[in-house]
Amino acid sequence: MFDNDLEYKIIKADASISHFVERFWMLANHSDNDKEIVVIPDGRIDILFSCSTTEPFHITLMGLESEPTQTTFPKKTLFFAVNLKLLAIEYLLNTSISNLVNQALQLPPDFWGITRDDLNDFYKFCEKISNKIKTLLPQETDNRKQKLFELIYASNGSLTVKALSEKVYWTSRQINRYFNQQFGLSLKAYCNILRFRASFQHIKEGKLFPEQNFTDQAHFIKEIKRLSGVTPKELFKNKNDRFIQFSALPPK
Repeated sequence: MFDNDLEYKIIKADASISHFVERFWMLANHSDNDKEIVVIPDGRIDILFSCSTTEPFHITLMGLESEPTQTTFPKKTLFFAVNLKLLAIEYLLNTSISNLVNQALQLPPDFWGITRDDLNDFYKFCEKISNKIKTLLPQETDNRKQKLFELIYASNGSLTVKALSEKVYWTSRQINRYFNQQFGLSLKAYCNILRFRASFQHIKEGKLFPEQNFTDQAHFIKEIKRLSGVTPKELFKNKNDRFIQFSALPPK
């Protein structure tokens, strides 16, 4: 749970855009002090709309995270964000983010028609963004890709590349080429992040043993430490609410 100076809100995306968008979230630091945080991978892409008392309004596309990132959440700063699923990169943004792993890209200040004034009301922001996204929805998508992502997300990344390939009738080599060219990671690396995401929720509940398909306890600890920088026990304690994985926050 965040301290009293940090406010957050999360709204699940409407079903009509759920193949491309997972959630909208808002995070505000109301205090007069910066807060040191560690952002850990969750397998989603965020478009951040932000402003503060010292920084102008700007819009940022965040690439996939493959490692923990220590950063500072500045005082008196407000973030509104769209939490995208990977299918949105190709079909809504019409681009590749292969060069944005653990990186960010500044977007035009008028991106999707959002302005500084839209950050005055989170619920109206979500409505405006949802309506904009509906105008961008493709008439059709590649069935293999849609099925692939449905399986990946439903299984929390627990299915092997071979199993996924067989289920969607798409070779492992072609899938990995698509992932590397489009997102900058292999399918296996991405599935490991989703498995970690699910494990983080379990760790928050005090379950410090693997609930996903890890080989054993040692493998579990190694993977958690690789993607968070600390052991499951340390992650559970989450001293000073340092570790943040936005998709693991409960909706409010």
